[in-house]
This record gives sequence, structure tokens and C-alpha cells, in this order.
Amino acid sequence: MEPMLENPVLVMVDVQKRFEEEKWGERNNLQAEKNIERLLLIWRSKHLPIIHVQHLSRDPDSSFYPGKPGVDFMEFAKPLKGEMVIQKRVNSAFIGTNLEEYLKQKSLNHVVIVGLTTPHCVSTTTRMSANLGFNTFLISDATAAFGMTGPDGIYYSPDEIHNISIATLHEEFASVLTTGELMNRLN
Repeated sequence: MEPMLENPVLVMVDVQKRFEEEKWGERNNLQAEKNIERLLLIWRSKHLPIIHVQHLSRDPDSSFYPGKPGVDFMEFAKPLKGEMVIQKRVNSAFIGTNLEEYLKQKSLNHVVIVGLTTPHCVSTTTRMSANLGFNTFLISDATAAFGMTGPDGIYYSPDEIHNISIATLHEEFASVLTTGELMNRLN
């Protein structure tokens, strides 16, 4: 039997309206937001700590630029009073923020990461969480990737990008679980 998580913190990375835009193209894990919402509701019902991470761009042309609609949290993911919001300017939620200090101050050693997108801010935050000594859990079906073209001109499907990103994190930087597996560890 797998160990239960003690006082886990839910870190929701970049669950922002920008990722609802069609410009991103083909995406996998279309149920990711539903799974994020399920976990958010469980965390709230159990009064467990939640941290909302919001990406803010310095580029005025970016949809992540402050004041543009894309920077807003998706409707279901809007923070409630008392839930922490961390604003970041780079891929990692730990760089230029007080996230590490906050987690250590509150003795939050079990970090559960969900959000968008798998190969970018989710992956970078997951790697840093582990490197900083936190017990890190990445929820594979509560994150998603978009298709990408590499420098070689080859297109990689969203599933390829997502699965390879998850594989590079599994057992090296995080325990990778599904939403269902995580819920079993919380009960």
C-alpha cells in the first residue's frame, strides 16, 4: 500500500484563460481541467492549502501580459479568499517568488502539481520542487501539452510531448500519479 500524503499542498500552475485560445493548436488531455477542478474541490472541502500560480509576461504583445484577458484564471480556477496567489515572470514558480520560503515556513513538504502546460511551466516547477527537497507529485491527467515542431522541422503530437515530458520527470523529480491514484492517497 502506498503511503498517504501528509498535509499536501495543491500547486495549480498557470490555469489561465490564455490556454483556451485556439492559436495553441492541437492539445491532449482534454479532461485536464475537469481533473484539476476535481482536485481543487477536494482540497477546498478538506481545508488543505492551495496555491494558484499565475504567469505574467513582460511582453506587452503577449496574452499573458497584465490587463489582457488571457492572464485571468479560468472560471473554475479562480482563487477564493485565503487561497495564496503567486505571480511569476518565468517558467518556474520558484524563481522570483516566495514559494519556497512559504512552503518551508508552513512545513508543506508534499507538493502536488497540476496545471498547464506539461513541457513548460509544469515541468520546470516540478523539477525545481524536487531539487529544493520537496516530496513532489505530478498529476499526469491534470496537465496537458500542445503539439510542437522541433528545430528539425518535425512535428511532435501533443501526446508525444506530454508523455515524454512525464517520462523525464517520473521517479527522477516526482512521483507521477493520476487523479484517481492521488485521491486514493488522500482518503
